[in-house]
Amino acid sequence: MTDLPLLNTDTLWAILNETIDDVTVNKLVWHYLGYRYNETQKKWDISEVIGEWQNDYPEPPDFFDSRPAAMKLTRSIPQENKQSLKEKLGFKGYKIGEFGPRQTRRATAANWLLSYMQIHGIKYE
Repeated sequence: MTDLPLLNTDTLWAILNETIDDVTVNKLVWHYLGYRYNETQKKWDISEVIGEWQNDYPEPPDFFDSRPAAMKLTRSIPQENKQSLKEKLGFKGYKIGEFGPRQTRRATAANWLLSYMQIHGIKYE
């Protein structure tokens, strides 16, 4: 998955503004969860994936199609980072009547990635 966009604020805004497709959003989250696809063996290598994700999702989940996976992603954001989109990026949220589950899952993915950046010291400003 070397074709992924850089993990930075431009990418997070592209996720929120829906200028990056859902497949790429999934791939970004999978990558930072530790999922790696082994082209030689034609299967997922989950050796770097956090144990609870390995057990529940031995293959990376589609966060747009799986409500349980999206909920697990939400719950895995540390409490102190739950409001990071608002506090760090100034994201005001989607307008009432103009969003649905897909946009909510995009916001979850962007918030999880921003939390990952904060935890791992990746510059986000």
